Amino acid sequence: MIENITQTRPTRAVLVGLNTGISSSDFDRSMDELKELVKAIDIETALTVTQSLPSPDRSTYIGSGKVEEIAASLDMFDIDLVVVGGVLSPMQARNLEKALDTEVIDRTGLILQIFARRAKTREACLQVEFAQLQYMLPRLAHMRTSLSRQGGGSGRLSNKGSGEKQLELDRRRIEHRMAELRRDLEGIKKERDTQRGRRMRSGLPEVALVGYTNAGKSTILNGLIDLYGVSGTEDKQVFEKDMLFATLDTSVRKIEPKDHRPFLLTDTVGFISELPHDLVKAFRSTIEEAKFADLLLEVIDFSDPEYRHHMEVTQQTLQEIGAGEIPVIYVFNKSDILQDEQIESGSLPIEFPRTGADRVYISAKDKDSLDALIEVIDKKFAEGETEVEMLLPYKEGAILGELNSRGIVKSSEYQEDGVLVKALLTAKDISKYEKYLT
Repeated sequence: MIENITQTRPTRAVLVGLNTGISSSDFDRSMDELKELVKAIDIETALTVTQSLPSPDRSTYIGSGKVEEIAASLDMFDIDLVVVGGVLSPMQARNLEKALDTEVIDRTGLILQIFARRAKTREACLQVEFAQLQYMLPRLAHMRTSLSRQGGGSGRLSNKGSGEKQLELDRRRIEHRMAELRRDLEGIKKERDTQRGRRMRSGLPEVALVGYTNAGKSTILNGLIDLYGVSGTEDKQVFEKDMLFATLDTSVRKIEPKDHRPFLLTDTVGFISELPHDLVKAFRSTIEEAKFADLLLEVIDFSDPEYRHHMEVTQQTLQEIGAGEIPVIYVFNKSDILQDEQIESGSLPIEFPRTGADRVYISAKDKDSLDALIEVIDKKFAEGETEVEMLLPYKEGAILGELNSRGIVKSSEYQEDGVLVKALLTAKDISKYEKYLT
């Protein structure tokens, strides 16, 4: 855990990176991202130290020479914390802390700390706690300066008698707490499944915002709520801020654009390169919300020079959670920032909003951009649909109500033996209402 430094100045850290053979551009990108992660938790980068080795040093990760170099800089740069850009084994973390006499945290621990700060809902807090305990468990032996203290012999967590070591007692306490968290999270998952079932029965298409962290997903959601949200959604705005992992919670809102079909829009947790396995496992039920969508909006920070890499990470993550085959619209957000940069450099600026078959270039805070996004979504919905005629008996008014609520009725004519309806139906709908087709 990162200790709170009782000083008025911010916590200062040295960032440590190890290149084990990847290209210099990929390595630079990973170090830039590490700097952004540190910034997201209000830590100031005082110094960056890098090392190149064929593989991580088994004892200290970066080798004894670099450890000495870092040790010499700690007082010089008034450093409180060492942040390593890779994943440390428990032994490597112990050896580094012993040699440097300061706190050492790796990339996984850093992201866990960010998630811990951002968690607001009960579900997110439980998920983060579970991931933290999972991370801590194999590292217990190296988190104490003295492991030979004896624990008491009473209580249900202690069944080895008064000679049990404190380490073993701590381990069993953690395992007990993790079991409690699993039960609580399973209960929340069942509630989520029930809510999802209700949404699916509504017949409204479900759209999920996915993409790299800080690409603008929450800003798009809030913009669409402002313009097209149903009555009573004024207080349904989600938190948005220009930082990594600003929001961790999955939010679902109904969007009803005028003259377009309504849909349910889900905001999901952002992705990042090498998202820690413990977090993926703990947040799996949240991350997997995307795989139940009918359509994905992959939001891309078009102003980021690394946006292609971000798209690769997103695609890989979607494949891993079983959402790789869902239709996608690529939303190139922050086109306004790129346009300003192009004008300043004297190059031909990009125009936005601009749309294609499966992509749209927008600025999330621009109304015309959001209107263009709705148009592309509507066209995507229409793919795979067929206009059919149905004769619905008057006793089947509920079916007509459902079709109207989904915005897929083109016309309706009241006749002697029922309502003649022209509607856009998917293959699944056609099978469902086959007996009413004319």
